[in-house]
Amino acid sequence: MDLILPDWPAPPNVRACATTRDGGVSTGSYASLNLGDHVGDAPADVAENRARMRRELCLPTEPLWLNQVHGIAVAEGQGGCADASVAFAPGAVCAVMTADCLPLLLCDRAGTRVAAVHAGWRGLLGGVVEAAVERLGVPGAELLVWLGPAIGPRAFEVGDEVRAAFVMEDAAAAAAFRPSPGGRWLADIYALARLRLTRCSITAVYGGDLCTWSDAARFYSYRRDGVTGRMASLIWLAV
Repeated sequence: MDLILPDWPAPPNVRACATTRDGGVSTGSYASLNLGDHVGDAPADVAENRARMRRELCLPTEPLWLNQVHGIAVAEGQGGCADASVAFAPGAVCAVMTADCLPLLLCDRAGTRVAAVHAGWRGLLGGVVEAAVERLGVPGAELLVWLGPAIGPRAFEVGDEVRAAFVMEDAAAAAAFRPSPGGRWLADIYALARLRLTRCSITAVYGGDLCTWSDAARFYSYRRDGVTGRMASLIWLAV
């Protein structure tokens, strides 16, 4: 199983990981470690993939799977309709699923709280990062953040209305866009997230160098393939 372990100075009791598409039983467009049960894959294959991942990572419990809707709701201690989750005690596994959107994993320097965030452009613009940071309840200077695999700045094409919305809220966001043919723009979702994190006084930010769209062998990409699976980014406090 091809797993990505964040390269960041998190406390030793903080465990974190991002999956790739390798190591499961799904076939066709979902090959092979699809963890999404909402994308049309065979339910039995998804269940087996999740079981394999749990065994491989020695997870203390089943992850708190979310029904992600590109919003800013933050769940605590349970799944449900939300785009981020937080945990303040050992055992609960925060998780988000992605296939181009940006997963963010957060922890405090003391190793007492963690969060996982799913951020597409709508979530970033709406404030899902800020909502998760607020729920963690510690100063931004006490937080570490890892940016997981997402669509890269050479592939994430958006309309003028998306750029205008970000720039209207923060003029510095203009630097995260460059022109693309047809009056569209290429957006750097990593840069947009870093701007949001800076506004939360978070400067310890790691990762942000893996493009889902350009590496079909390793990652699912909705923009590239349409029908596809989902990876997971997970974080928890060791029991």
